[in-house]
Amino acid sequence: MINLVALPCLCVDVFDGTDELYAGGEALNFAAHASKFEEFNVSILGAVGQDSYAKFIMDSISDKRIDISHVRVEKDKVTANNRTYLTAGGDRYYKDDSWTGDIVDKMILDHDELEFIKKSDVVFVHFWAGCFGQIIDLKKNNNFRLAVDFVEYRNFKEMEKYAPYIDYFMISGEKSILPIFEAFSKKYKGLFNVSLADKGSVTYHNGEKYFVQANEVKEVIDTTGCGDSYHAGFVCSHLINGNIYEAMRVGTELATETLSHYGGF
Repeated sequence: MINLVALPCLCVDVFDGTDELYAGGEALNFAAHASKFEEFNVSILGAVGQDSYAKFIMDSISDKRIDISHVRVEKDKVTANNRTYLTAGGDRYYKDDSWTGDIVDKMILDHDELEFIKKSDVVFVHFWAGCFGQIIDLKKNNNFRLAVDFVEYRNFKEMEKYAPYIDYFMISGEKSILPIFEAFSKKYKGLFNVSLADKGSVTYHNGEKYFVQANEVKEVIDTTGCGDSYHAGFVCSHLINGNIYEAMRVGTELATETLSHYGGF
């Protein structure tokens, strides 16, 4: 079995107008989809408060093969939540005051959590995480595979500092940034994956380009978690069989399914 840990963002998306709740966050979405692969033992490491949002999150994954024993419960803090707005076309957007997330944004890993991560085979984290620097430091001296979602970050000079330590370097973007990641792939050993939404996805490895088209979607319900589900399929499939095209195809399948419903899983 492959031991995978995703961290640290667990949150609740609160949809404006209906106050419907959907559990989400990069780590939770990734873990939920990774748990579909029987070859993996999936753990999530994060923090929640002692409130109704935390209960909702845990209930939402109670039927999934996810170890939650490394999720902190912090009684004096609020579980991360995000008021989410949708356009008529199903795209989500947020306002300046949408996000309440200090509990995960400022999370610093303690000794036991760091020791647990060291023993994992693969680690998923997003670049904005407060503990991202700790994960990079761990990677320098440990052999786990590291998957990082840079989301829509665009400071490419800053990104390149981390490229030597990342096995799955993933970002959402547009075609204009592809040459940058092609160049990275000629200098560093990882897989550099760019999601282009309905224009498909591209991966560079050792300077070679791999392209997979997006699946046709009759109706987009909600794009929340689409990237996270793609990344889970991509990383898990590649770790199982080492085939880049197949990994991208599996990621695309999971992303397509996610587009058909509200929430990330």
